[in-house]
Amino acid sequence: MARVEIIPQKRPPSGLRPLLRRKLSALMDELGYPDKEVTVVLCSDRRIRELKRRHWGEDAATDVLSFPTFEPGDPFVPPHLGDIWISLDTAARQAEEAGHPLSDEVLILAAHALWHLLGHDHPDEESWRGFKRAQQRILEI
Repeated sequence: MARVEIIPQKRPPSGLRPLLRRKLSALMDELGYPDKEVTVVLCSDRRIRELKRRHWGEDAATDVLSFPTFEPGDPFVPPHLGDIWISLDTAARQAEEAGHPLSDEVLILAAHALWHLLGHDHPDEESWRGFKRAQQRILEI
């Protein structure tokens, strides 16, 4: 079974950590990565803004960032796929706008970031299909 470590830099709502751990792990298993691990850091807008400024040169908060530990196409996939940073502040606003619970929004963002860690990007509408499937699947698991 895939391993998901969750580091709360901002206090998540009760029950979110075990739900996220269980569902993201199940999605990783389903996608063919049962022997891999990821780290998810739940943080504030302030913290994710600092990361985005440092790594992307953009001075703005965002919902999720992913930091892979290997290059796509590399035949060696390390045990740790990478780190996922989710802003609980932005996730809460997006959940309210979408009319669903914060937990669903965090799951969607985690699935989105996992797809990035696996080497995918979304430069066009066609590329979004894999992201949308992963995001929908994590809610169904």
